[in-house]
Amino acid sequence: MIDGGEAIRKLALNLARYSGLAPLAKPFIGGVGVILMLHRVTATPEKPNGVNRHLNIAPGFLDIVIADMKANGYRFVTLDEAIERIKAGDKDGQFATITADDAYRDNMTEALPVLEKHGTPITIYVAPGLIDGAADLWWDVVEDIVNARDRLTLTTPDGPVTIDCSNRGKKVQANARLHAYLTLKVHEQDQRAVLRDLARSNDIELGGPRPSTLMNWDEIRTMAGHPLVTIGAHSVNHCNLKRLSESDARHEIGDVKRILQTKLGEEPRHFAYPYGHASAVGRREVGLVRDAGYASAVTTRHGVLRAEHAGFLHALPRISVNGRYQSIAHIRTMLSGVTTPLANAGKTVVTI
Repeated sequence: MIDGGEAIRKLALNLARYSGLAPLAKPFIGGVGVILMLHRVTATPEKPNGVNRHLNIAPGFLDIVIADMKANGYRFVTLDEAIERIKAGDKDGQFATITADDAYRDNMTEALPVLEKHGTPITIYVAPGLIDGAADLWWDVVEDIVNARDRLTLTTPDGPVTIDCSNRGKKVQANARLHAYLTLKVHEQDQRAVLRDLARSNDIELGGPRPSTLMNWDEIRTMAGHPLVTIGAHSVNHCNLKRLSESDARHEIGDVKRILQTKLGEEPRHFAYPYGHASAVGRREVGLVRDAGYASAVTTRHGVLRAEHAGFLHALPRISVNGRYQSIAHIRTMLSGVTTPLANAGKTVVTI
């Protein structure tokens, strides 16, 4: 099945590149720097053709991206230094910093050797609930449930609904339908129970509560001690903060500091919103993160960094390096800044 939105985005990327617009625009709208966003980095994904394969890039591609950016004048810095450079308006050339969400184990086993080769820092955002098994990587659980059956029965307040999963195309549609149901119709706090009830009612055995694809606390502690690694906070349970009450959102944002301090011996300075899009992060959430004392916070909004972001350090955009755009030509086009206004209704300074 073709993702229409992805096809349009790739068309726009190719038009910007082949027309010569991207390299011409870069000196004017390329910004002062960029925050790159990763999730998984592995040459051997468990489901290479799965619906979540876009979350993964190959370590070889990460190697190419870093080398190419360095050759084009980017200096890779820690997130702390990136924040200082934004505040200063950065007069010393463009910089880049790498971030990774969710603490996937392959960040340690496959990404870290690439980072060590280049001496490139990374910030890894950790949600303790995912590590302890109190919260699910629910998008992976949905995929496992859909892959296990040709037909599912979903119990809803309006009665049972039958979902066809009989072929690849139907499975893609079923994943999308369940994603929409869980994120729009089910209360955030009830999401896990509904998901596990779906599995039980369809006689599907799920794995343990903590996925093996994530690091454990010993591994995170090892990473925290590495000179290239900074550990940031990703909320307690990886919730959509905008769907929570203010008191629950404060708990997710504030208590993760205490937990990571206890587990790792150091309080995190940086925060990543678990879902950084418009329906998950607004003014309230940005204010709560600022009030909690974090030095910065990143969204998943697409964009390069500009000097004006000095006033928006708790709503910083990132460029996603993911499996959909595993092409150095696409990355160069995104870094030019030309896709920032295209993805944000004409805005060049992207916040919330």
